[in-house]
Amino acid sequence: MGGETVSDVRASRIVEVEEAAAAVKDGMTIAIGGFINSGHPMAIVRQLIKDGRKDLTVVGAASSGLETDLLIAAGVASHVISPYVGAEGFAGIGPAFRKAGQDGLIDIFELDEAHFYAGLRASAQRVPYNPWKAGVGTDLPKVNPWLKEYRDPINDELLIAVPAINIDVAFLHAAVSDIYGNVQHNGTRYGDISMYNAATKTYVSVEKVVSPERIKADPLRTSIPGATGIIRAPYGSHPYSADGYYVPDAEHINTYLAAATSWLKTGDRAELDAYIAEFITGPADHADYLERIGIRALLSLNEF
Repeated sequence: MGGETVSDVRASRIVEVEEAAAAVKDGMTIAIGGFINSGHPMAIVRQLIKDGRKDLTVVGAASSGLETDLLIAAGVASHVISPYVGAEGFAGIGPAFRKAGQDGLIDIFELDEAHFYAGLRASAQRVPYNPWKAGVGTDLPKVNPWLKEYRDPINDELLIAVPAINIDVAFLHAAVSDIYGNVQHNGTRYGDISMYNAATKTYVSVEKVVSPERIKADPLRTSIPGATGIIRAPYGSHPYSADGYYVPDAEHINTYLAAATSWLKTGDRAELDAYIAEFITGPADHADYLERIGIRALLSLNEF
């Protein structure tokens, strides 16, 4: 086209899951989006485990699910920042989270949901902390010395300084994106947006890549405007749900829970390591993982 140069052409942000996971180095802080049993970037989570990442600080959602539990079980996470790790309707608390916490295998940053979002907001604003009233007069600052009580110099009232939760790489899962990284969620998105704002880089796996025209047709639905990279990953949140596409795979979730609970109760990792070998380190790629789950099992998860 007349007058157009290479620099004028927008570059596609579509990447493979291996490239997204390669942005993480040992010791980094990562965030995993979603909410309890929905919307977790599981294709990326499994790749991080396959890559043998270690000593990561994992920022879960305000209500994390078993995706965080799995990263603990696989030895990827050494620090966890989340108000809750569990599986609503399946398990009150993640068994690996409980086991590792009790045994001192991980450091847990104790905070409530208000503190969690205050910390993300501080990071997004590029300030060292965010003042907050929640928790004043409780033992939270004693349990977590990173939460500092101080006197507000304006009104002389007691507040808590919540340190910024700085994220190197955020990993999210959403419904659709165009090739330029403009992402649109179905359902819950607030936590994912907060992670994106606090992160240096953000990679999003999506159920489907759509045309830029479709994104432009309803721009108010765009939740992440320009992710670092987009991964094509149909059923990319399995065994958890993706709003508008499929529901949680209860049978598979319970398979993981049984394996992790065996480690919690007996100290024997045999069942847990067998699960990891079968469904994480064993499959060659995401498609191979889906083949191991089976087409009939996947089709049975249709939401409508």
